[in-house]
Amino acid sequence: MDCTVLIVEDEPPQAEMLSYNLESAGFRTMVANNGEEGLSLARQNVPDAIILDWMLPGLSGIEVCRQLRSDATTRDIPILMLTARGEEEDRVRGIETGADDYVVKPYSPREVVGRIKGLLRRANPTLSAESIDYADISMDLIQHKVSRAERNVHLGPIEYKLLKTLLEKPGRVFSRDRLLDLVWGRDVYVEDRTVDVHIRRLRKALNEDDGQDLIRTVRGEGYAIDTDK
Repeated sequence: MDCTVLIVEDEPPQAEMLSYNLESAGFRTMVANNGEEGLSLARQNVPDAIILDWMLPGLSGIEVCRQLRSDATTRDIPILMLTARGEEEDRVRGIETGADDYVVKPYSPREVVGRIKGLLRRANPTLSAESIDYADISMDLIQHKVSRAERNVHLGPIEYKLLKTLLEKPGRVFSRDRLLDLVWGRDVYVEDRTVDVHIRRLRKALNEDDGQDLIRTVRGEGYAIDTDK
């Protein structure tokens, strides 16, 4: 899965173990060792899922979860809560605060990876799909082919990745920095304006027959694919 998971855990051995197992399963990871840092990373980088420890120094996991759910940027991110609390009342409180699932310590790393995969599939069905269809655009994820209104659309590798990223979450605005991370990767230095160049190429390819421009530019923010412009 080409997804990023934020781990908010104040115990370094636990964070390292989770990071290792998630990366072995194909995920990218970010680690925060307290609630404040976790909130900051979530808002700046918008991960695909969050593993959140209940017992954190300073800002508790419950409060972090509450703030994530009250922020439009992070409110839809799947959250898996880690807790040593096995009491039913505490589990219910975590779910009511906004956690999507929970694992009670001690836990199996394989179970955590499996739970994260399940949360991501439910949040984004296209992760296990063979195609993505939106408006009159169809993307064949097996053959890496794109068509619009039954016309073949020829895209370069970067334009294909950009379109796939936008189609996976229609209506969501992706910042240039976020697109750079998702499409080019965190370890590659690319200027922000490079995103604009490839978005123009993608627009040109999609709109070759004067079709409706589905890519929305949000000034000062980034891009989204949206039929309601």
